[in-house]
Amino acid sequence: MGRHSRPGPSDQPSRAVPQIDPADPLAAFLRRRRAPMDVYRRHRPAGGGATHVRPDEPRVLESWDGYAYVPEGTAPNLATAQRWADGQPLPDA
Repeated sequence: MGRHSRPGPSDQPSRAVPQIDPADPLAAFLRRRRAPMDVYRRHRPAGGGATHVRPDEPRVLESWDGYAYVPEGTAPNLATAQRWADGQPLPDA
């Protein structure tokens, strides 16, 4: 295998990027509006650093609005933030 090769046959397209309909006139526009890596909800530690470090500290919740990630709120810990990122609602405080 080469340095940048991926597993699987070389004549098949990558599965990492969803297929886009070439007949759609807005396909290029819609492709640019997708979130990076198709992650529409993410969380970050409030104090900075890696996401897995200090799981009991608060997290900032961000969602993709089509142009950038915008703050949505906070979560008290990593487990709650991960549930929110998976699409589950936050529990009432």
